[in-house]
Amino acid sequence: MPILPDMVTHMKTTIEISDPVLRAAKAAAARDGTTVRALVEEGLRKVLAERKNRSSFQLRRVAFRGNGLSEGAQAAGWEGIRDMIYEGRGS
Repeated sequence: MPILPDMVTHMKTTIEISDPVLRAAKAAAARDGTTVRALVEEGLRKVLAERKNRSSFQLRRVAFRGNGLSEGAQAAGWEGIRDMIYEGRGS
């Protein structure tokens, strides 16, 4: 039988929750007239929605003032630039 979008299925699972968090969840559930299960589902829905909407990390564009590489560095290539960086620092 195909599952229609408006049909809800439930899966039983076990999760470990620290004692202090579980006590707080039970107290909140009792105060709000709901269940710990409902609180867990609500929390998971919120976290999943937040992560879905979160944009991926993008490095911000930065620049510096100057005229680029010096003439010596332009002609040196990466190995030459590395040698200039480490000049006088051993080896």
